[in-house]
Amino acid sequence: MQISRHITIDDSEYELRAIRSQGAGGQNVNKVASAIHLRMDIQNSSLAQEYKDRLLALNDHRITASGLIIIKAQSHRTQELNRQEAIMRLRALIKSAVYTAKPRKATRPTLGSKKRRLEGKKQRGQKKSLRGRVDH
Repeated sequence: MQISRHITIDDSEYELRAIRSQGAGGQNVNKVASAIHLRMDIQNSSLAQEYKDRLLALNDHRITASGLIIIKAQSHRTQELNRQEAIMRLRALIKSAVYTAKPRKATRPTLGSKKRRLEGKKQRGQKKSLRGRVDH
């Protein structure tokens, strides 16, 4: 599975198991195992240690204390669509741990932008002062 240009995970690193879906669905829900449980052990994966640490540090209910990712997909009626959704959710979870936001550099407003802001404030003040009572 391709996570990003540089990160890939082998299909053998996660386990997909079909289970019966919960909730209403009539007779079909009792016969067909259309929901998917995806399990992946973070420590035994081929991810870099930095990404493993970030995943374990995430405050996500899908990651157990022992470092196991458990994703349950059951929103679709077919097993194949639920399998695709579970893999898509795993990819999004790993991407969220891999992505780091660039640190913001503090900047100062330019002299021109300060002048334009003050000029706009003066114009709005004049407009509002003209809304008052009219004397004859």
